Amino acid sequence: MRFEVRALDRSTGIVSIVLDAVSAEAASDQVLQKGFAVLRVRAETADSWRRWFSGTSQVLPLGQFSQELLTLLEAGLSIVESIETLREKEMRADRRQLLSQLVHALYQGESLSQALEHFPAVFPALYTATVQASERSGDLAESLGRYVAYQSQLDLVRKKMISASIYPALLVCVGTLVIAFLLGYVVPRFSRLFEDLGRDLPYMSRMLMNWGMLVADHSVPLAAGILSVFAVLGFWLRMPSTRQALVSRLMAIPALGERVRVYQLARFYRTLGMLLRGGIPIMASLNMTAGLLQGHLRNHLQQATRKISEGVPISLAMEGCGLTTPVSSRMLRVGERTGQMGEMMERIARFYDDEIARWVDWFIRLFEPILMLVIGVAIGAIVVLMYFPIFELAGSLN
Repeated sequence: MRFEVRALDRSTGIVSIVLDAVSAEAASDQVLQKGFAVLRVRAETADSWRRWFSGTSQVLPLGQFSQELLTLLEAGLSIVESIETLREKEMRADRRQLLSQLVHALYQGESLSQALEHFPAVFPALYTATVQASERSGDLAESLGRYVAYQSQLDLVRKKMISASIYPALLVCVGTLVIAFLLGYVVPRFSRLFEDLGRDLPYMSRMLMNWGMLVADHSVPLAAGILSVFAVLGFWLRMPSTRQALVSRLMAIPALGERVRVYQLARFYRTLGMLLRGGIPIMASLNMTAGLLQGHLRNHLQQATRKISEGVPISLAMEGCGLTTPVSSRMLRVGERTGQMGEMMERIARFYDDEIARWVDWFIRLFEPILMLVIGVAIGAIVVLMYFPIFELAGSLN
């Protein structure tokens, strides 16, 4: 769950920090560990709803910023010169102000990671830790390159999922609009035509005509009620607790739950591998990636983290806590033998991504014709039931 923490910093004053945590107490502890004085902690539900409703965008696109900064560093510019260059070409005032504050912090003698820590709502802890580790090893450009590659892979998986869902979503939207048009406009007018027919209709046709009469007589209250239901449903779905509950329910479905689990593990292993390759210790990396897992997987990760801290090998701890598949278990053991655990975890993530892509492709090929059939049957049933009184009337005239 995401929390907004209002805290007091001795150098910059009152700041607003947005972070992921299991509870409000955990969010407060994270901020206290950074040296801030906590003033208030609250869930980000209302704020995220307002941002979604108003359509405001992210203050600074992290992937674009990292790519541009990497390009300038590889061209031979210093960190200060690179950020100043990005500030000069930026058109948005809020982004220019953010980059100006970064430059000011660098001129004050702070390192880049220390400057980024002043803006936790823009630069997450994972990003700041990656930069901090690169400062110790002197390979900032390489670390930024790893982060850009990591973000590109996440975006690629997300784009595949979105592309695969576009056509089914269009089918559902079009089918829903057609059914709503029939039930909200056409059926009420047919109901008026058959109101005084005085004939016995089949039960389903009679129910359909009664619905048409109800819509015709109470159209405004019904429309307001339907819009209110959709608004409440949209707000409910935006709540972090709701999303966590939905993920838990999906994971309870045998076939679909395993795919959701593999998708979460792919993100987890990719992020963990990127952090390990950046030189961040395993315990710190596990704590930073805990927020990527939902439901019981997060509890399993806490158990695995405790075992690893006690000296249990990573492969045995992950396997014993249900955070692996047969393939990833073997790959983790190979990574431990070769000492390339970070690279091996990224390979595990790529293997999971390929598996998910194949399953999504198969599911869409099967789901699309079934969806078209269901929508076609629903529209056809409404049309037949709507015209059935006409068939009855024509039969009686003959």
